[in-house]
Amino acid sequence: MHTLEQLKSGELQGSKLVKMKCGLTTIPKEIFDLSNSLEILDLTGNNLSDLPNDIINLTKLKILFLSDNNFTAFPEVLGKCSQLEMIGFKNNQIQFISEYALPIKTRWLILTNNQLESLPASIGKCHRMQKLMLAGNQLKSLPVELANCKNLGLLRISANSLTSFPDWLLSMPKLSWLAFSGNPFCKDLNEYTTSLEFIEWNNLTIEEKLGEGASGVIWKAIWNNETNQQTPVAVKIFKGAMTSDGLPDDEMNACILAGSHPNLVNVLGKIKENGDNKKGLVLSLIPPHFKILGHTPSFESCTRDVFQSGTTFSLNTILEIAKSIASVAAQLHAKGINHGDLYAHNILIHDSEEEVHPLLSDFGAATIYNKEYRKISCGLERIEVSAFGCLLEDLLTHIEKEDAQKEVFHSLINLHNTCLQEDVMQRPSFDEILRLLEISS
Repeated sequence: MHTLEQLKSGELQGSKLVKMKCGLTTIPKEIFDLSNSLEILDLTGNNLSDLPNDIINLTKLKILFLSDNNFTAFPEVLGKCSQLEMIGFKNNQIQFISEYALPIKTRWLILTNNQLESLPASIGKCHRMQKLMLAGNQLKSLPVELANCKNLGLLRISANSLTSFPDWLLSMPKLSWLAFSGNPFCKDLNEYTTSLEFIEWNNLTIEEKLGEGASGVIWKAIWNNETNQQTPVAVKIFKGAMTSDGLPDDEMNACILAGSHPNLVNVLGKIKENGDNKKGLVLSLIPPHFKILGHTPSFESCTRDVFQSGTTFSLNTILEIAKSIASVAAQLHAKGINHGDLYAHNILIHDSEEEVHPLLSDFGAATIYNKEYRKISCGLERIEVSAFGCLLEDLLTHIEKEDAQKEVFHSLINLHNTCLQEDVMQRPSFDEILRLLEISS
């Protein structure tokens, strides 16, 4: 975090990144002295409500974060920022976006938790758009021009006011990670809310933090149950009423409906809300010898996970991961659940080549959908198949050299291509993928 004093003294000259949180109501003029170097400007958590026209002088600016400020309109001047690719306005009060406000090079746009009722048709001109975060607004529809964004891979439209599913999404060639729960057209979820045990907060002893995701923080805890048994568990505490993916209640309902599976983390109960206690789930504690398969996307990779340098996987490991995740996904879609976040960073594996045992976690982007609408049901599954294809591609990119010559490797390459074909409805179902994996191995 930088200070206003550092900026005004000239200490930040030549900086590519500036991050400031100091109650700003206007952008300091000294920021514009960095026009020859500044690429990332993060002014999250200030009191800004407008941007000066001088912002266009930051000709190298690629990434702009203005979340947790006081904007009521998306600044039109940003449409003139020729190099801007990633824009974050989460948790403002934005009600309006001008037809001229979106930079043509936008790849990643975050508008979570605002007050938007519509989007400009000009969004369809953002042909490089890969990631669009719109959860927690008041959108009644999506502009059909968005269908022109053929590179769109991740879309979050949960917790809006959409009265019908935009079925043209089912023809988006690269759409892989979709979340749309909490809209009026979604299935009534009341039947799931009471089918999980309530656990009193006072019966949980919170210990160390285990991890953190978009929707919540996971803690290690001890559960003192009614029989006075002390059971080590994991507790997921949701960050707030709205996450970047949707509503906590929708995540909890999807977890309940998912049921048990060898490759799912077992849900033990739901924290009983009491006073200031936040919503949360109690889960089986994953043993410490499990590790995250991959890491969340970087600014550069946008929608694709990243892996530590030198990461390699054997062919047997890749096969086990592929079979396990396809099996989980087949069960979820058989029950009408779209996971929405099928990524390596949501998969845990055993830290041993002999026992991989993948576990799919994090239902923060999950949506329960109506299986009776056959076309939509089939299309949603095949959108998720694209995410599976991306996962398979990531793993195969990191295969051990000696395994890259084997016939099974080439069979998996073919499967990956089949999962990612642009004609959505020509992709296989997860049941078909499982059969193909059995043949391949």
